[in-house]
Amino acid sequence: MTGSSFTVLDQRLEYRWIQGLDPAAPPLVFLHEGLGSVSLWRDFPDRVAAATGCPALIYSRRGFGGSEPLTPPYRRPRDYLHHEALAVLPRVLDHFGLHRPILFGHSDGASIALIHAGGAGRPVAAAIVEAPHVVVEPETLTGIRAAQAAWHTTDLPQKLARHHHHAEATFRGWADTWLHPDFHDLDIRAMLPGIRCPVLVVQGENDEYGTVAQVDAVVRRVSGPADSLIIPQCGHSPHRERPAVVLDATLTFLDRQLAGLDG
Repeated sequence: MTGSSFTVLDQRLEYRWIQGLDPAAPPLVFLHEGLGSVSLWRDFPDRVAAATGCPALIYSRRGFGGSEPLTPPYRRPRDYLHHEALAVLPRVLDHFGLHRPILFGHSDGASIALIHAGGAGRPVAAAIVEAPHVVVEPETLTGIRAAQAAWHTTDLPQKLARHHHHAEATFRGWADTWLHPDFHDLDIRAMLPGIRCPVLVVQGENDEYGTVAQVDAVVRRVSGPADSLIIPQCGHSPHRERPAVVLDATLTFLDRQLAGLDG
Protein backbone atom coordinates (compact mmCIF):
# COMPACT_ATOMS: atom_id res chain seq x y z
CA MET A 1 0.00 0.00 0.00
CA THR A 2 2.55 2.53 -1.06
CA GLY A 3 2.15 5.06 -3.79
CA SER A 4 1.37 8.63 -4.66
CA SER A 5 -1.21 10.88 -3.07
CA PHE A 6 -3.02 14.13 -3.76
CA THR A 7 -5.30 16.41 -1.78
CA VAL A 8 -8.84 17.55 -2.53
CA LEU A 9 -11.30 19.10 -0.06
CA ASP A 10 -8.60 18.82 2.61
CA GLN A 11 -8.50 15.04 2.15
CA ARG A 12 -5.28 13.24 1.28
CA LEU A 13 -6.12 10.47 -1.16
CA GLU A 14 -3.98 7.61 -2.48
CA TYR A 15 -3.90 7.13 -6.23
CA ARG A 16 -2.27 5.31 -9.09
CA TRP A 17 -1.98 6.61 -12.65
CA ILE A 18 -1.62 4.46 -15.75
CA GLN A 19 -0.25 6.26 -18.79
CA GLY A 20 -2.36 5.55 -21.85
CA LEU A 21 -1.03 4.58 -25.23
CA ASP A 22 -3.58 6.70 -27.12
CA PRO A 23 -3.42 10.43 -26.30
CA ALA A 24 -6.84 10.95 -27.91
CA ALA A 25 -8.57 8.27 -25.80
CA PRO A 26 -10.91 9.27 -22.97
CA PRO A 27 -9.56 8.61 -19.46
CA LEU A 28 -10.73 5.67 -17.39
CA VAL A 29 -11.57 6.37 -13.75
CA PHE A 30 -11.93 3.37 -11.43
CA LEU A 31 -14.22 3.75 -8.40
CA HIS A 32 -13.80 0.97 -5.85
CA GLU A 33 -16.25 -1.03 -3.75
CA GLY A 34 -17.28 -0.50 -0.12
CA LEU A 35 -14.19 -2.31 1.20
CA GLY A 36 -12.00 -1.62 -1.83
CA SER A 37 -8.87 0.38 -2.51
CA VAL A 38 -6.27 1.03 -5.18
CA SER A 39 -4.52 -2.26 -4.49
CA LEU A 40 -7.69 -4.35 -4.43
CA TRP A 41 -8.27 -3.61 -8.11
CA ARG A 42 -5.08 -5.66 -8.66
CA ASP A 43 -4.07 -5.63 -12.33
CA PHE A 44 -7.55 -5.27 -13.83
CA PRO A 45 -7.19 -1.51 -14.57
CA ASP A 46 -3.85 -2.20 -16.26
CA ARG A 47 -5.48 -4.79 -18.50
CA VAL A 48 -8.32 -2.46 -19.50
CA ALA A 49 -5.92 0.43 -20.12
CA ALA A 50 -3.58 -1.72 -22.20
CA ALA A 51 -6.43 -3.10 -24.31
CA THR A 52 -8.08 0.28 -24.94
CA GLY A 53 -5.09 2.62 -25.02
CA CYS A 54 -6.87 4.80 -22.46
CA PRO A 55 -5.05 6.39 -19.53
CA ALA A 56 -6.47 5.36 -16.17
CA LEU A 57 -6.83 6.87 -12.72
CA ILE A 58 -7.38 4.62 -9.72
CA TYR A 59 -7.82 6.25 -6.31
CA SER A 60 -8.85 5.25 -2.80
CA ARG A 61 -11.58 7.31 -1.20
CA ARG A 62 -11.10 8.73 2.27
CA GLY A 63 -10.97 5.94 4.83
CA PHE A 64 -9.72 3.33 2.37
CA GLY A 65 -6.33 1.95 1.38
CA GLY A 66 -3.56 4.44 2.04
CA SER A 67 -5.82 7.49 1.98
CA GLU A 68 -6.58 9.70 4.95
CA PRO A 69 -8.31 7.57 7.61
CA LEU A 70 -11.73 8.02 9.10
CA THR A 71 -11.96 9.29 12.65
CA PRO A 72 -14.48 8.11 15.27
CA PRO A 73 -17.38 7.75 15.02
CA TYR A 74 -16.66 5.79 11.87
CA ARG A 75 -20.21 5.70 10.49
CA ARG A 76 -20.46 7.90 7.42
CA PRO A 77 -23.25 10.43 6.74
CA ARG A 78 -26.35 8.98 5.09
CA ASP A 79 -25.62 11.04 1.95
CA TYR A 80 -22.00 9.97 1.63
CA LEU A 81 -22.45 8.33 -1.79
CA HIS A 82 -23.92 11.56 -3.13
CA HIS A 83 -21.11 13.57 -1.53
CA GLU A 84 -18.49 11.36 -3.14
CA ALA A 85 -20.23 11.57 -6.53
CA LEU A 86 -21.18 15.24 -6.61
CA ALA A 87 -18.53 16.94 -4.46
CA VAL A 88 -15.38 14.80 -4.29
CA LEU A 89 -15.28 13.15 -7.73
CA PRO A 90 -15.67 16.41 -9.70
CA ARG A 91 -12.71 17.86 -7.82
CA VAL A 92 -10.69 14.71 -8.41
CA LEU A 93 -11.35 15.00 -12.13
CA ASP A 94 -10.44 18.69 -12.11
CA HIS A 95 -7.26 18.01 -10.14
CA PHE A 96 -6.02 15.66 -12.87
CA GLY A 97 -7.49 17.65 -15.74
CA LEU A 98 -9.73 14.78 -16.83
CA HIS A 99 -12.60 15.58 -19.18
CA ARG A 100 -15.42 13.28 -20.29
CA PRO A 101 -14.17 10.17 -18.44
CA ILE A 102 -15.20 6.57 -18.73
CA LEU A 103 -16.31 5.66 -15.20
CA PHE A 104 -15.76 2.08 -14.07
CA GLY A 105 -17.40 1.57 -10.69
CA HIS A 106 -17.83 -1.49 -8.49
CA SER A 107 -20.55 -1.80 -5.80
CA ASP A 108 -20.47 1.48 -3.81
CA GLY A 109 -18.25 2.84 -6.57
CA ALA A 110 -20.86 1.83 -9.13
CA SER A 111 -23.49 3.80 -7.23
CA ILE A 112 -21.13 6.78 -7.13
CA ALA A 113 -20.59 6.49 -10.89
CA LEU A 114 -24.34 6.47 -11.53
CA ILE A 115 -25.02 9.43 -9.25
CA HIS A 116 -22.22 11.41 -10.86
CA ALA A 117 -23.33 10.60 -14.40
CA GLY A 118 -26.92 11.43 -13.56
CA GLY A 119 -26.54 14.48 -11.37
CA ALA A 120 -23.17 16.21 -11.61
CA GLY A 121 -23.96 18.08 -14.81
CA ARG A 122 -20.59 17.11 -16.26
CA PRO A 123 -19.86 15.14 -19.44
CA VAL A 124 -19.28 11.41 -19.03
CA ALA A 125 -18.24 9.31 -22.02
CA ALA A 126 -19.58 6.02 -20.64
CA ALA A 127 -20.20 4.17 -17.39
CA ILE A 128 -19.43 0.53 -16.65
CA VAL A 129 -21.02 -0.41 -13.32
CA GLU A 130 -20.54 -3.71 -11.53
CA ALA A 131 -23.04 -4.74 -8.85
CA PRO A 132 -24.49 -1.25 -8.32
CA HIS A 133 -26.65 -0.45 -5.29
CA VAL A 134 -29.66 1.48 -6.54
CA VAL A 135 -31.79 0.67 -3.48
CA VAL A 136 -31.06 -1.26 -0.29
CA GLU A 137 -32.40 -4.81 -0.59
CA PRO A 138 -32.77 -7.38 2.20
CA GLU A 139 -30.02 -9.35 0.46
CA THR A 140 -27.70 -6.35 0.83
CA LEU A 141 -28.16 -6.23 4.60
CA THR A 142 -27.91 -10.00 4.94
CA GLY A 143 -24.60 -9.98 3.08
CA ILE A 144 -23.20 -7.18 5.23
CA ARG A 145 -24.28 -8.91 8.45
CA ALA A 146 -22.49 -12.05 7.25
CA ALA A 147 -19.34 -9.98 6.61
CA GLN A 148 -19.70 -8.45 10.08
CA ALA A 149 -19.80 -11.94 11.59
CA ALA A 150 -16.77 -12.93 9.52
CA TRP A 151 -14.89 -9.90 10.86
CA HIS A 152 -15.16 -11.37 14.36
CA THR A 153 -14.69 -15.05 13.55
CA THR A 154 -12.30 -15.35 10.60
CA ASP A 155 -9.05 -13.89 9.29
CA LEU A 156 -10.93 -11.13 7.46
CA PRO A 157 -9.21 -8.40 9.57
CA GLN A 158 -5.78 -9.68 8.49
CA LYS A 159 -6.86 -9.89 4.85
CA LEU A 160 -8.19 -6.34 4.84
CA ALA A 161 -5.06 -5.08 6.59
CA ARG A 162 -3.09 -6.01 3.45
CA HIS A 163 -5.01 -3.34 1.55
CA HIS A 164 -5.98 -0.73 4.17
CA HIS A 165 -3.73 1.16 6.56
CA HIS A 166 -6.58 1.37 9.10
CA ALA A 167 -8.54 -1.82 8.47
CA GLU A 168 -10.87 -1.66 11.48
CA ALA A 169 -11.89 1.92 10.75
CA THR A 170 -12.42 0.99 7.10
CA PHE A 171 -14.59 -1.99 7.97
CA ARG A 172 -16.66 -0.14 10.55
CA GLY A 173 -17.09 2.83 8.22
CA TRP A 174 -18.66 0.46 5.71
CA ALA A 175 -20.67 -1.92 7.91
CA ASP A 176 -21.87 0.61 10.48
CA THR A 177 -23.10 2.92 7.71
CA TRP A 178 -24.98 0.34 5.67
CA LEU A 179 -26.54 -1.37 8.70
CA HIS A 180 -27.77 1.83 10.32
CA PRO A 181 -31.55 2.30 9.88
CA ASP A 182 -31.02 5.82 8.50
CA PHE A 183 -29.31 4.32 5.47
CA HIS A 184 -31.95 1.74 4.62
CA ASP A 185 -33.99 4.19 2.54
CA LEU A 186 -31.12 4.75 0.10
CA ASP A 187 -32.71 5.15 -3.32
CA ILE A 188 -30.85 6.66 -6.28
CA ARG A 189 -33.44 5.77 -8.92
CA ALA A 190 -34.37 9.43 -9.33
CA MET A 191 -30.81 10.10 -10.59
CA LEU A 192 -30.96 7.51 -13.36
CA PRO A 193 -33.01 9.39 -15.99
CA GLY A 194 -30.31 12.06 -16.01
CA ILE A 195 -27.81 9.52 -17.36
CA ARG A 196 -27.50 9.95 -21.12
CA CYS A 197 -24.13 8.32 -21.71
CA PRO A 198 -23.88 4.63 -22.67
CA VAL A 199 -24.05 2.31 -19.64
CA LEU A 200 -22.99 -1.31 -19.17
CA VAL A 201 -24.30 -3.02 -16.02
CA VAL A 202 -22.48 -6.18 -14.89
CA GLN A 203 -23.54 -8.44 -12.05
CA GLY A 204 -22.76 -11.93 -10.83
CA GLU A 205 -25.69 -14.30 -10.79
CA ASN A 206 -24.78 -15.27 -7.22
CA ASP A 207 -24.09 -11.77 -5.91
CA GLU A 208 -24.32 -11.98 -2.14
CA TYR A 209 -25.21 -8.28 -1.76
CA GLY A 210 -28.03 -7.78 -4.28
CA THR A 211 -30.33 -9.19 -6.93
CA VAL A 212 -30.81 -8.58 -10.64
CA ALA A 213 -33.53 -6.08 -9.68
CA GLN A 214 -30.67 -3.60 -9.30
CA VAL A 215 -29.58 -4.25 -12.89
CA ASP A 216 -33.12 -4.00 -14.21
CA ALA A 217 -33.68 -0.66 -12.46
CA VAL A 218 -30.63 0.86 -14.14
CA VAL A 219 -31.36 -0.51 -17.62
CA ARG A 220 -35.01 0.58 -17.51
CA ARG A 221 -34.49 4.09 -16.15
CA VAL A 222 -31.38 5.58 -17.79
CA SER A 223 -32.02 7.85 -20.76
CA GLY A 224 -29.06 6.67 -22.82
CA PRO A 225 -28.26 3.24 -24.30
CA ALA A 226 -27.86 0.52 -21.69
CA ASP A 227 -26.54 -3.04 -21.88
CA SER A 228 -26.46 -5.64 -19.13
CA LEU A 229 -24.45 -8.78 -18.43
CA ILE A 230 -25.37 -11.33 -15.77
CA ILE A 231 -22.47 -13.72 -15.23
CA PRO A 232 -23.33 -17.29 -14.12
CA GLN A 233 -21.53 -18.83 -11.15
CA CYS A 234 -20.16 -15.46 -10.10
CA GLY A 235 -20.51 -13.43 -6.92
CA HIS A 236 -20.19 -9.76 -6.02
CA SER A 237 -16.83 -9.04 -7.66
CA PRO A 238 -16.95 -10.08 -11.33
CA HIS A 239 -13.71 -8.32 -12.31
CA ARG A 240 -11.85 -10.45 -9.73
CA GLU A 241 -13.83 -13.67 -10.09
CA ARG A 242 -14.25 -13.65 -13.87
CA PRO A 243 -11.77 -11.05 -15.13
CA ALA A 244 -11.54 -12.34 -18.71
CA VAL A 245 -15.33 -12.23 -19.11
CA VAL A 246 -15.59 -8.70 -17.71
CA LEU A 247 -12.65 -7.48 -19.77
CA ASP A 248 -14.13 -8.89 -22.97
CA ALA A 249 -17.55 -7.37 -22.21
CA THR A 250 -15.95 -4.02 -21.41
CA LEU A 251 -13.97 -3.93 -24.64
CA THR A 252 -16.96 -5.00 -26.75
CA PHE A 253 -19.12 -2.34 -25.10
CA LEU A 254 -16.58 0.44 -25.54
CA ASP A 255 -15.79 -0.53 -29.13
CA ARG A 256 -19.46 -0.36 -30.03
CA GLN A 257 -20.54 2.67 -28.03
CA LEU A 258 -17.50 4.90 -28.24
CA ALA A 259 -16.29 4.35 -31.79
CA GLY A 260 -14.87 7.59 -33.07
CA LEU A 261 -15.07 9.35 -29.70
CA ASP A 262 -12.53 12.14 -29.28
CA GLY A 263 -10.52 12.33 -26.05
